[in-house]
Amino acid sequence: MTDEVVLAIDNGTQSVRALLFDLGGNLVAKAQVPIQAYVSEKPGWAEQRPDYFWDSLCQACQQLWQTTAIPKAAIKGVALTTQRATVINVDRDGQPLRPAIVWLDQRRTDGLKPVGGAWALAFRAARVAGTVAYFQAEAEANWIATHQPEIMARTHKFLLLSGYLTYRLTGRFVDSVGSQVGYIPFDYKRLAWARGYDWKWQAVAINRSQLPELVPPAGRLGEVTREAAEATGIPAGLPVIAAAADKACEVIGSGCLEPHIGCLSFGTTATINTTHRRYIEAIPLVPPYPAAVPDAYSLEIQVYRGYWMVSWFKNEFGLREILLAEEQGVEPEELFDDLVRSVPPGSMGLTVQPYWSPGVRFPGPEARGAIIGFNDAHTRAHVYRAILEGLAYALREGKERTEKRSGVPVTELRVSGGGSQSDAALQLTADVFGLPTARPHTYETSGLGAAIDAAVGLGLHRDFETAIRSMTRLGQVFEPDAANQAVYDALYTQVYKRMYRRLQPLYEKLRAITSGPPG
Repeated sequence: MTDEVVLAIDNGTQSVRALLFDLGGNLVAKAQVPIQAYVSEKPGWAEQRPDYFWDSLCQACQQLWQTTAIPKAAIKGVALTTQRATVINVDRDGQPLRPAIVWLDQRRTDGLKPVGGAWALAFRAARVAGTVAYFQAEAEANWIATHQPEIMARTHKFLLLSGYLTYRLTGRFVDSVGSQVGYIPFDYKRLAWARGYDWKWQAVAINRSQLPELVPPAGRLGEVTREAAEATGIPAGLPVIAAAADKACEVIGSGCLEPHIGCLSFGTTATINTTHRRYIEAIPLVPPYPAAVPDAYSLEIQVYRGYWMVSWFKNEFGLREILLAEEQGVEPEELFDDLVRSVPPGSMGLTVQPYWSPGVRFPGPEARGAIIGFNDAHTRAHVYRAILEGLAYALREGKERTEKRSGVPVTELRVSGGGSQSDAALQLTADVFGLPTARPHTYETSGLGAAIDAAVGLGLHRDFETAIRSMTRLGQVFEPDAANQAVYDALYTQVYKRMYRRLQPLYEKLRAITSGPPG
């Protein structure tokens, strides 16, 4: 099947990957370039040179050609998926005017003029004025307009990373509808830029002319230019097909096209996503994101910096396993799985609430992380397992919110992202949810989702149903253990779900007494 392949480029937070998939969803060639997620000139800042992302993409593509015997003539098209909400200001020539503000950036712009007029009355009546103010404070464009007004004045286009890399590939200021995730004037219900009267134009310091043209997933963004071909080795003139943001691509790359299949992403931000044709807000005024299929929504509940906490634990307390794994010639995850299995389900009462970063509505902006139930029998192994359990509890709570709002029960799970490689984490997840939990056949689910968009857009598969049926399948399936499930049900309903409301007043005190994120 390698006589027809598609190139998927996946620019994540930790690396850039150039991937060739055949029409059966088999990964036939791969090159990966690690990247530095960001640099930080001040506490809480996260920035990166835009050219660094492009150079890393070029390096990944050039490495790919050195590692595969597949002829370039077999490549029918290319699709791009990227990390979400990383923004770049460019001038008329497409030259960056400042470093990209990466999605992990924590700066805020407080004290902005609130949205006025009839919108203000409506927001007060709906008790969401605080959510709108949060949106304004978090918007990167507002920080730039406030602190670097000369940059905003010179900005020809305000692009997401996907739009910037698409420009470098095609020479056109165009982006996919499926990539529009961020604090921008986007109408998530209409899947288009907001209408002129929409409150978002008051809330964010961007005008319509500064935004790119939008194309739906599987639509054509343009063709690879000669300049881009020289830099990347991708054949000039190759069609560039619209895909979506990395999370949305993970969802369809995991085979989750129907709303009863939940897609868990165990990445830097842990999420649960379901695909719907109907617009649904799981949390009022927090919209679903565009799906990687046209006219569809990816209903998402986030645990911000979810599996970042797992990485934090490994860096701070896992040196022994890392060194042993190197000595034994095995992956460190195998030894961390042993650490999990050394502790009984429920971690002897140790319970983690994984609100490492504040939310918008639930959890609220005052939220903090918490660990309760310590006693002198607990070890670092208990803490590690409790972190995994806390993330599973939070995602289960997200599932229940999704079911309540959509009316569609989630009956099976797929898991992608870095944490999905842990057998212990997947078994624990199956036990917490009480549902069969499957690992997709490939780890590269985000890239596969982009390849599915390309295959449909190029007419290599006639529709998304056919493409997903042909290109996705299950890997290992983990069935819930009834005894473990009973323990988790009791802890989840009687302890975990009560923690936030009990601790919320203390979080408010902590917020008032100590400083918040950098401004």
